[in-house]
Amino acid sequence: MDLLTTQKTVLIVYAHQSPGSFNAAVREVAMEELKEQGYRVVVSDLYAMNFRANATQDDIIGDLKNPELFQYGEETMHAWMEGRLSDDIVAEQRKVLEAELIIFQFPLYWFSVPAIMKGWMDRVLTQGFAFSLQNMYNNGIFKEKKAMLSFTTGATQTMFRPDGINGDINVTLWPLQNGTLHFCGFQVLPPQVFWSPAHCPPPVRTAMLDGWRARLKGLLAEKPLTFAPCELFDLTFQGGFMMFPKVKEERESQPFGLTTGHHLGKPLPPDNQIRAQCAEPDCRK
Repeated sequence: MDLLTTQKTVLIVYAHQSPGSFNAAVREVAMEELKEQGYRVVVSDLYAMNFRANATQDDIIGDLKNPELFQYGEETMHAWMEGRLSDDIVAEQRKVLEAELIIFQFPLYWFSVPAIMKGWMDRVLTQGFAFSLQNMYNNGIFKEKKAMLSFTTGATQTMFRPDGINGDINVTLWPLQNGTLHFCGFQVLPPQVFWSPAHCPPPVRTAMLDGWRARLKGLLAEKPLTFAPCELFDLTFQGGFMMFPKVKEERESQPFGLTTGHHLGKPLPPDNQIRAQCAEPDCRK
């Protein structure tokens, strides 16, 4: 039997240009620990690969379905169905199919991922392959797979609290965790946040990496974040994909009401949601 058919795979989609970066150290810890656990670890080093970020008609081999009005989503869906996507996209999609878990490792840029990683999401997670209106969110195509964000910040943790200058980190991550990963069906594990490592002394950065290694030992057994299930919504154009009136009425009668937070309106406590907090006050200065 082929080893690859029995060995579970983790894909790390990595976006940092410097091999001496803290992100690189985080990636190395993940590779080492997961390999020790018997996983096959595949890394897509996007900068090293010179991965193209812009989604254009160059992603499609052969004639367009509608050359007079190019629509990227429609054209790439047909190209995927017909085996006409560019080779770099096909290679990444193959990695996604093989992976049980995908870890996105990056520095937070403008409250989101770097452009090259956004381009990976735009180009690799094509319609049909990663999602459809019939298969999305908890009924999504990748509902048997897990995914998570692991990233560094320039800001301190206090800046990303609900009463901090940047606002709640859960709100910042909502488009990525819900709008991208969960939309494609992934079970989304709580993020691994490394707060402001550039402003932390070496012992604190070491403690962060040790905490990450410890978490990795039980990562695949962790409970994913909870989002509102599709069953609460009228998934038709006539119904506007809105929550059923009876469900909405019941939700509004609850103490927390209707929100867009995790756990159906009940945000995760900071200790459960946000990892790798600085162990010493020095790193928050």
